[in-house]
Amino acid sequence: MPNETVILLAEDEEGHARLIEKNLRRAGLENRIERFGDGQELLDYLWPSNSSRRPTLEMPFLLLLDIRMPKVDGIEVLRQVKDHREYRKIPVIMLTTTDDPREVERAHELGCSNYIVKPVSYEKFAEAVKRLGGFIPLLKIPEVHERE
Repeated sequence: MPNETVILLAEDEEGHARLIEKNLRRAGLENRIERFGDGQELLDYLWPSNSSRRPTLEMPFLLLLDIRMPKVDGIEVLRQVKDHREYRKIPVIMLTTTDDPREVERAHELGCSNYIVKPVSYEKFAEAVKRLGGFIPLLKIPEVHERE
């Protein structure tokens, strides 16, 4: 994954977000990471009412979404992104504490690229994110060119 790819991380747990960022860096990723505390913040970034945080659409994105978040959950963010003509190309990796088969199936039906269950222990979670960081550079991520 080229360094210009921006990782959009939506995670409401501050500790999990820091752990994800730290272990992506440990895996050698130097990409810009934009952090959002809930799904609504991420949607506002992608569809801003003003241009102060408007993303540069020529740059590729990768979304890392927690499922259980306040305001708008990760499943709804995934649905809206995959319903958008241009944004549907963005790879989305779901990060969650639940391995409910119905939720996994729903996320894949909506178009997530991968679904990762956050392990309960700190060490296992850190290792899972580090492995994810090693996988991300292999992704081919399309650029988003225009808004609907």
